[in-house]
Amino acid sequence: MDAQQQGLRLVEGYKVILASNSPRRRELLGGLGIDFEVRTLQDIDESYPASLREEEIPLYISRKKAEAYHASMADDELYITADTIVYLDGEVLGKPKDREDAFRMLRRLSGCAHDVMTGVSIVTKQKSVQFASTTHVFFADLTDEEINYYIDVYRPFDKAGAYGVQEWIGYVAVTRIEGSYFNVMGLPIQRLYTELKRF
Repeated sequence: MDAQQQGLRLVEGYKVILASNSPRRRELLGGLGIDFEVRTLQDIDESYPASLREEEIPLYISRKKAEAYHASMADDELYITADTIVYLDGEVLGKPKDREDAFRMLRRLSGCAHDVMTGVSIVTKQKSVQFASTTHVFFADLTDEEINYYIDVYRPFDKAGAYGVQEWIGYVAVTRIEGSYFNVMGLPIQRLYTELKRF
């Protein structure tokens, strides 16, 4: 049995929809051999209550994303939504607003350990499952020149914490990872596979 047949068996009876603009999430889900479609809505509110603990934030936002699709969801459709945050010393580092913000985030991450947290929702008309995954990432010290090079060449403005672990900065800055590497890319794919099997 090839990978695509195995993937189709995994979600038999459902049309899988990945509700994400992220090319990294598309790549990771595609690696499971699942046939899926990408659908996105504009301007989904990603705000969250200030009272939430850090690990609750990406779960809350992934649920909000799933709820935005619920009215248009067909009975045979299964939606996957996700949200990723970077968390360091009490601060949530989301997507940078501009170049200055990206520099500030990377300067903060330099020489420090931080957490990358992804919340995932798997939703149909009849059922929903949510889970979260946390990975501890350790960064080496970065010079201003290295940070400026990364921002100018890779323009990481669509990435939580202003970095993509699969890019140049992952090669030169990440000294150690505890947990799922793919979670740092934006989707804890092994956990998602397990949850889809249970679903």
